[in-house]
Amino acid sequence: MRIFLAGATGVIGVRLLPLLVAAGHEVAGMTRSQSKAEQVRAAGARPVVCDVYDLAALTDSVVEFRPDLVMHQLTDLPDDAALLPELAGANARIRTEGTRNLLTAARAAGAKHFLAQSIAWEPPAGRGEVIRDHEAAVLEADGVVVKYGQFYGPGTYYEAEPPADPRVHVDTAAARTVELLEADSGVVVVADR
Repeated sequence: MRIFLAGATGVIGVRLLPLLVAAGHEVAGMTRSQSKAEQVRAAGARPVVCDVYDLAALTDSVVEFRPDLVMHQLTDLPDDAALLPELAGANARIRTEGTRNLLTAARAAGAKHFLAQSIAWEPPAGRGEVIRDHEAAVLEADGVVVKYGQFYGPGTYYEAEPPADPRVHVDTAAARTVELLEADSGVVVVADR
């Protein structure tokens, strides 16, 4: 399968990329940072340096790759969890404009499948509408919404101790996502319980 992975250098993308390649898939790994392109190449994928907000460049990149599946693993979260409330708008934009642009590019490329991450917990007050709209857009396009529990493990906000439920180790989340590549449209919860 040809997979266009948006968010290839994020906390779950860096785990998904080698799993997808090892399973025999041809993967284009998108990052917005030129400095991370070699990381994608070293994992065995074709690096695509592109900003999800540049619709023309994004569409050209996806169409040129001709994926069977477009996978949306993009977030825009700060490294410091204490800054989440202050910088929530950036991640909301990924879930609205970013999702819309990826869906547009996937349609233009004729991709048969679309998979996007979401969250399995109730978001803080005022952020639920963005999540619901994001998920609705994916489902309207016959895509799969993967609602992850809170990630824990290396490189996450919870490296030393797991968070409250729902939660999932980030390595487990990546492995279980690989099992969903051809899942029927719908919502799948990926959590420890």
